[in-house]
Amino acid sequence: MSVQSNARMNRPHRGPGHGPGSMANVEKPKDLKGTLLKLLAFMGRYKALLFVVLFFAVLSTVFNIVGPKVLSLATTELFNGIMAKIQGTGGIDFWVIQKILMATMGLYVISAACSFVQSWFMSSIAQNTAYELRRQIDLKFDRLAMGYFERTSTGDVLSRITNDVDTLGQSLNQGITQLITSVTTLIGVLVMMLSISWKLTLVTLVILPVSLVLLRFVVKHSQRYFKQQQEMLGAINGQIEETFAGHVVVKSFNQEDAAKESFGESNDKLYESAWKSQFISGLMMPIMNLVSNAGYAAVAILGSMMAVSGAITVGDIQAFIQYVKNFTQPIQQLTQVANVLQSMAAAAERVFEFLDEEEVEDWEAKAQAAILQGEVEFKHVRFGYDPEVPVIKDFNAKVKKGQTVAIVGPTGAGKTTLVKLLMRFYEVDGGAITIDGYDIREFDRKDLRSIIGMVLQDTWLFNGTIRENIRYGKLDATDEQVEDAAKAAFAHGFIMTLPEGYDTVINEDATNISQGQRQLLTIARAVLANRQMLVLDEATSSVDTRTEQRIQDAMDNLMAGRTSFVIAHRLSTIRNADLILVMDNGDIVEQGTHEELLQLGGSYAQLYNCQFEE
Repeated sequence: MSVQSNARMNRPHRGPGHGPGSMANVEKPKDLKGTLLKLLAFMGRYKALLFVVLFFAVLSTVFNIVGPKVLSLATTELFNGIMAKIQGTGGIDFWVIQKILMATMGLYVISAACSFVQSWFMSSIAQNTAYELRRQIDLKFDRLAMGYFERTSTGDVLSRITNDVDTLGQSLNQGITQLITSVTTLIGVLVMMLSISWKLTLVTLVILPVSLVLLRFVVKHSQRYFKQQQEMLGAINGQIEETFAGHVVVKSFNQEDAAKESFGESNDKLYESAWKSQFISGLMMPIMNLVSNAGYAAVAILGSMMAVSGAITVGDIQAFIQYVKNFTQPIQQLTQVANVLQSMAAAAERVFEFLDEEEVEDWEAKAQAAILQGEVEFKHVRFGYDPEVPVIKDFNAKVKKGQTVAIVGPTGAGKTTLVKLLMRFYEVDGGAITIDGYDIREFDRKDLRSIIGMVLQDTWLFNGTIRENIRYGKLDATDEQVEDAAKAAFAHGFIMTLPEGYDTVINEDATNISQGQRQLLTIARAVLANRQMLVLDEATSSVDTRTEQRIQDAMDNLMAGRTSFVIAHRLSTIRNADLILVMDNGDIVEQGTHEELLQLGGSYAQLYNCQFEE
């Protein structure tokens, strides 16, 4: 597994989502017809296989339906032989009965073989569809705007990739095959029943509306509790995930009892809705058995009267009773298919919603980022996450090649937002950002980001070795280069104190090393990447003062000759910056060097004196 895929798999979960255990089969789609049509269009590439599935499913059902009729000939022959023997006019022709039974067995064997073939192909279609959806979802990640991930919980996104795609694959496999066989069985059995006796068929059809009414009643009432079960299951998944992820905070504030109480309440509600939904839906089988047995009794009574009068043979009565059973079974299956199709449509709708999300658009690339030197200019930049509420109103600044620019200001001033715009995580609403005179929108996003290295306050490490985490900055780096980068970031010392050194595996939450050590590793990753430009967002916020100074020395060497943007609250780290931009409410209120701003006695001087006045 590559480092990238491993990293993606081990991103931390946030938000409740649906979770692996969600009962998505009870969630109703907003647009059943539209979603099913979209799914069929998506599966258009498997037209030939779908036709094969349809052909063999129908063939299997037809052979299965004909079986009772052929078997009835053996029953009639046996009955006639017994009667002839009693009357002394003949006996039982076992050879004829044997041929009939062999023919019946042959029909059922062929039916089973056809069923095996259609199941094989349907499973292939279902899993190929799920595979293709997962592949497209993975590709979609790289084309989505950053805003989507900031407004959507990680749990919900993961649920679409795992739970919804799995539900779709399983529902496809079950639903389509069952739909074909149920409809074919219903039509075929009705034809066979009519061919035996229209009177007995009429009796059976009279019972049909009763079963439909009862089934509708059961489905209607169970659906409400299934929906509640789905909601509470999602709530419990969210509670467990949040409590597990924040177990240190829970224990620190002695909130274990509150967490248990909250979980207990949700668990009670889940229990209540689950047993009601299961109990009511469990009534479906007894109801169908009752209706089916009533049909048997009616057919047996009327059939015996007709047999006495010679209007029907004993074998036909036996076949008809089998058909009555086969007639009620597909009705029940179609009810289940409705739920399966609803489940499939709901899952498909959520997947297609993700695939239909708005993608970021690139202008036509007019230059290669590799040629850039790093002269950056912000020209009347305006931006807001909500266009009606601008975060950056009219930002203007010019940064020369190789300069270190520090951006300071109170929380919410727009410092990090400015960096996101430079990285094209978002597009400006107005104005432009240029590098060497080129509008950054004229570069391919990946090409632009390939020249910018980042170290963020929120350290991100994946489940893998320390060596792999550092190498994430340059995947083809040698072990020696990885260790040199660690030394430059002052991480080599603590790494060598670990039991396995550079081969020490960082766990999923990176809790087996300290926050400061995690910060050092991300800095080593940036050193190894060796990009033309640097963005440091509170890069030393989680280390002690002595380590901070050592890292600062390393950063000074790293930033030499590179255009660097440093976001900092700890103003001691930016005193050597070539230019300090003081931001407030999305605008630059002051700019200059450390000494110039202190002499000015404005906002920067107040911020600096607040930190060092003691």
